[in-house]
Amino acid sequence: MKMIKVHGSGNDFFILDEKQVDKKLSEEELRGLSRQICDRKTGLHGGSDGILYVTSGHDNSVVGKMRVINADGSEASMCGNGIRTVARYLSEQNNLTDFKIETMYADLEVKKAKDFAPNVTAFDAEISPVSFAASDLKMHIVGKERLFNEIVPELSKTLKFSAVAVPNPHLITFVNHEELLGPELERIAAYLNNGKNPVFPDGVNVSFVEVFADNNIFVRTFERGVGFTNACGTAMSASSLIYSLLYPAHTSLEDLITVHNPGGMVNTKVHQREDGSYWMSLIGNATFVAEVELSQEQALRGDFTAVKWSATTEQTAYEDFVGSL
Repeated sequence: MKMIKVHGSGNDFFILDEKQVDKKLSEEELRGLSRQICDRKTGLHGGSDGILYVTSGHDNSVVGKMRVINADGSEASMCGNGIRTVARYLSEQNNLTDFKIETMYADLEVKKAKDFAPNVTAFDAEISPVSFAASDLKMHIVGKERLFNEIVPELSKTLKFSAVAVPNPHLITFVNHEELLGPELERIAAYLNNGKNPVFPDGVNVSFVEVFADNNIFVRTFERGVGFTNACGTAMSASSLIYSLLYPAHTSLEDLITVHNPGGMVNTKVHQREDGSYWMSLIGNATFVAEVELSQEQALRGDFTAVKWSATTEQTAYEDFVGSL
């Protein structure tokens, strides 16, 4: 079985192409494999945030399909950082620079972008569909069909939250620097994701956002099914949308926004269609860390003693880029 260790803004994954497995994986095996490989303590080379499972698409209008299997074995509907790395993989496999990838809810446009730095390859990915509807968010707040810049007493007496699905659900609040680094994000996210709660019974991604300057923000995210991540692409896209709606004096639609995160930075743009709906461009690195070869049977048992790990030079280049920010 062959895989590629990849990351976007430090949000790391193993790309697994269905064509590269020893034998076809059942759904149970795929989820079990993710739990074994991605575990941060016992997994493969320090684990990862998930597996990006690449399969054939529904028809010739797409080049392939991406499924996002989180570290805990659950499946996410989308991953903004992940789709950039899959875009690069499919681009190189098919010699294409502009094409569509099938995801759970939409076929999304991806294209090659200008490299961020020498040996730091970048891709641009469409993030959509966008919805503020409580039903799409699976949000349950009495009398609320949507949540935009409001206090939710069950979560905090002072912080104001907005909720948006892109299409996975995100809960976003704008904070000062002390709040960004403080314990509230973990407290709120743990309450919403580590057990039963009446507000988001299926869990939700939670982000704290600090505004640095016009078109310049920092996003810190607790990701559903993963925990704290170096970056979450859909969270940065969702945060950019809420930022553009809350701070129209500081940004405009189609502006290039710089989004910093614990793992680096990306650029985003917020767009609006003629029907009023929104979508975002997420532009960032698609780094290939290593090529990996291992026994599928052993990996399913969590045995990584005979793994062949062939590192690239791209991680060093990415670290140099981040150090220059």
